Amino acid sequence: MAEDLILVVNAGSSSIKAAVFDGRLAEVAAGAVSEIGGKARLRAGDGDRACDAPDHGAALALLLGAFERGGHPVAALSAAGHRVVHGGRAFARPALVTPEVVAAIEACIPLAPLHNPANLAPIRALQRLAPGLPQVACFDTAFHATNPEVALRYALPPAEEAKGLRRYGFHGISFASLSARVPKLLGRRPERLLALHLGNGASLCAIRAGASVATSMGYSPLDGLTMGTRTGNIDGNAVLRLAADHGIGGAARILNHESGLKGLGGASDMRALHAAGTDEARFAIAHFCYWAVRHAGSAIAAMGGLDCLAFTGGIGENDVHVRAEIAAGLGFAGVSLDAAANAASAARIDRAGSAVPVLIVPAEEERHIAAEVRTVLGRAVE
Repeated sequence: MAEDLILVVNAGSSSIKAAVFDGRLAEVAAGAVSEIGGKARLRAGDGDRACDAPDHGAALALLLGAFERGGHPVAALSAAGHRVVHGGRAFARPALVTPEVVAAIEACIPLAPLHNPANLAPIRALQRLAPGLPQVACFDTAFHATNPEVALRYALPPAEEAKGLRRYGFHGISFASLSARVPKLLGRRPERLLALHLGNGASLCAIRAGASVATSMGYSPLDGLTMGTRTGNIDGNAVLRLAADHGIGGAARILNHESGLKGLGGASDMRALHAAGTDEARFAIAHFCYWAVRHAGSAIAAMGGLDCLAFTGGIGENDVHVRAEIAAGLGFAGVSLDAAANAASAARIDRAGSAVPVLIVPAEEERHIAAEVRTVLGRAVE
């Protein structure tokens, strides 16, 4: 008999993370497999070792085996939830996996050719391993479906827009989780919340009355803020020049894997840039902060003001300097940090009397997916 345990799977293009949550949404097991198809490594509760994982299905089987050895076998699971990067226009909320839902996710593969196939692989693997197990797909694009059409539509002819060329936004699961938790942290729900998810991938979201009204990423996760290896916002004609010089594949490689912090400062990791201390590293960090402030100003305009600022993601939660620089740039909007609280990475870091509360909200995407699974299946948290 199932023990009301929920498996959450977060698959990337060459990696997979998984966790098991109990009836109170507490994590009871977790693990990951990296470098799938190459020199794969399994990291789970019983150790860190090389493994044979030629594909995502094999990687998931290894993780399920590790969980079973830890006392959480597949037979004890009551449901599974999956992060799916792209839901296109079809999904504005999580969905119970059915053949129709699988077909709709497949239809979005041209929009996310690296990620949606990787997201589908563990869904199919679980269908084989546990055919009666309910599965729920949670979409990284869904939270932004509430953006007004004027924010989502590119100024393209209708025939091009009909191909799916429009803004979607990403990091939606992270933003939805943050938005749900801010009222508990603050004691009230801020009407106009600016959320910054800052990590190797970085984006921000304007959240008004709990709903996304603007976000910095667009058709793909390439747009918007400066990121670890992605350019962020770049003129379309500059992209065409790169394609003319390097071919489409070469341009894609430069834009997605050789740019951002790496292209400017020589490293994609913010900690490495701080440690390097070179002029190039300092410029890369300044570029990251400057464009976060520029895009934040746009998001504040989309909301008509600012009532709360929240940081999440690896950089947002841990980088004292970056938070201070972005907050200083948003001083015009009423943001003022308490230096000691910021240095301590406290839950609330605004200065006493600041017009705008500033929070650090740890990312909890997997836990949020588990909660969404319970909601879709009609269960309440115990």
